[in-house]
Amino acid sequence: MDGLAAEGYDRTYSDRQLLGRIVRYFRPFLPTMAVVSGAIFGAAVLDAALPVLVATGIDRLAVDGVAEAARPEPGVLFARAGWILLAILLAGGLSWTFNFLRQWLTATAVANVVLDLRRDAFDAVLARDMSFYDEYATGRVVSRVTSDTQDFATVVTLTLNLMSQLLQVVIVAGVLVYINPRLALIALAIAPFIVAIALAFRRIARHTTQQARRVLADVNATVQESITGISVAKAFRQEAAVYGTFRDVNARSYRLNLRQGLVFSSIFPVLGTVAGIGTAAVVYFGGSSVLAGIATPGQWFLFVEAVALFWFPLTSISSFWSQFQLGLSASERVFALIDAEPRVRQRAAEPVDRLRGEIEFRRVDFRYTEQETVLAGFSLTIPAGETVALVGHTGAGKSSLGKLIARFYEFQGGLLLVDGRDLRTLDLTDYRRQLGIVQQTPFLFRGTVRDNVRYGSPGADDAAVAAVCAQVGGGDWLDALPQGLDTDVGEGGRGISMGQRQLVALARVLLQDPAILILDEATASVDPLTEAQIQEGLDVVLQGRTAIVIAHRLSTIRSADRILVLRQGEVIEQGSHDELLAQGGHYAELYDTYFRHQSPDYVPGEVALDG
Repeated sequence: MDGLAAEGYDRTYSDRQLLGRIVRYFRPFLPTMAVVSGAIFGAAVLDAALPVLVATGIDRLAVDGVAEAARPEPGVLFARAGWILLAILLAGGLSWTFNFLRQWLTATAVANVVLDLRRDAFDAVLARDMSFYDEYATGRVVSRVTSDTQDFATVVTLTLNLMSQLLQVVIVAGVLVYINPRLALIALAIAPFIVAIALAFRRIARHTTQQARRVLADVNATVQESITGISVAKAFRQEAAVYGTFRDVNARSYRLNLRQGLVFSSIFPVLGTVAGIGTAAVVYFGGSSVLAGIATPGQWFLFVEAVALFWFPLTSISSFWSQFQLGLSASERVFALIDAEPRVRQRAAEPVDRLRGEIEFRRVDFRYTEQETVLAGFSLTIPAGETVALVGHTGAGKSSLGKLIARFYEFQGGLLLVDGRDLRTLDLTDYRRQLGIVQQTPFLFRGTVRDNVRYGSPGADDAAVAAVCAQVGGGDWLDALPQGLDTDVGEGGRGISMGQRQLVALARVLLQDPAILILDEATASVDPLTEAQIQEGLDVVLQGRTAIVIAHRLSTIRSADRILVLRQGEVIEQGSHDELLAQGGHYAELYDTYFRHQSPDYVPGEVALDG
């Protein structure tokens, strides 16, 4: 059962807490549920009335001597018991109508509640900060939004069935006591044993269903990861290994589902055995009463039928607590996702007008985990409109600065100011509307190039989209697309090249017209021609904006107003390209190692000059 432990954000809710949350989702549908309750009551009364009508007919026939006739005339039978037959048909028809109405309205209400629950769950997914997705597998989160919300409907259906069956038990129990108190006590005496057996299954069922939900999430996560990384698996010829991993997870899912099936399938035979003992006792003592003349044949028939009506809902109600755990486990996982505490917490949501773009770090402490300190007492001021290039080895903290400015992660100490205002007090929606981010590996959504460029600015017209695309590399890159702006990019942008994806991502940011621009190695994965096209667009975009450039390309670094050299979360050097080369320090070492070959005047084999 490795890997099936609760997620870090999981919580344990009592049944009362879960039911209280579920009831709150049903409050908008109280009128509908009132009609459902009326239909449940009507169906229960009519179902209980059917054996009473049949028993009345039997007694009538017995009294008149028709029951003793070997071949009664149909006309005589109908004349003596016709109204009872009509009443039985009417009761059956009305019962079917009430049950249909209940099922129809219940399905409508449940569908709306599941819709609302999925909205809340997906809203929680959007509200979680980036650290949440660093820690938890995407497939498992998806499982909670899809599978678990659907299983939540099971709770509702079972609850409504419970109401119907409970009402039927109360009515039938009253009828039994009225007919024959002595036989009723025999039937009711076994009821506590049935309830006790069912409740004994409760703890086992809850634990088993929790594990089953977790392993389903594990299966979803494995499938999603395998499909996402299928190109890597094929490149390294690891299809067999990927299949082996899925086979192991799937086998574990099979074992848990088998265990869950055994738990749920075993409860009804056990309860049925106990109910059968009770029925046998009632049949024996009831038959003896008829032979002794204490009860009529109709009463005895009514009692046997009523006991059958009594046992089935009673065993269903008892087993309900075990089956109910499936829905409760699913709802518990969904509510845990909704209630997960965010790590990025805003102290206020002050409106943000057009930013100037001044950024200041004041002794900022930041770590991804308790064991991974990235920044310790970090201070830096970036004036409005300045382009700053960040260079340094992997793990120096370059990308972390961009993520903190974007407010994707929570810092643990110090202050981060934008235009002199604490970033934690700003309305994040207003703030991020003026923030442009271009990542090294851009993600495009399914649709056309035009749709993706307009993604951050849905109100922009086609002319604005075309004008922005023309700014990036002069728009020449559009000529290489089969249908220009109407080219379908495919899932994740796989329908176009990496360089074209990067140009689309850059155009998307330009259309947004941000005050602060973060380029996270935006030209690291493109060819020299595409790099030149991007650089041409950047020369226009960077004017009048604050820009933080995390770059591995010399062309981007050279055009920066200031270069910051980072090592282990500290700025160890800063200045222009020429100034830093003249210092002969860490930047000069990086230049000779990584950047020198990108210089236009680079001659292979030439000895690097000191400084």
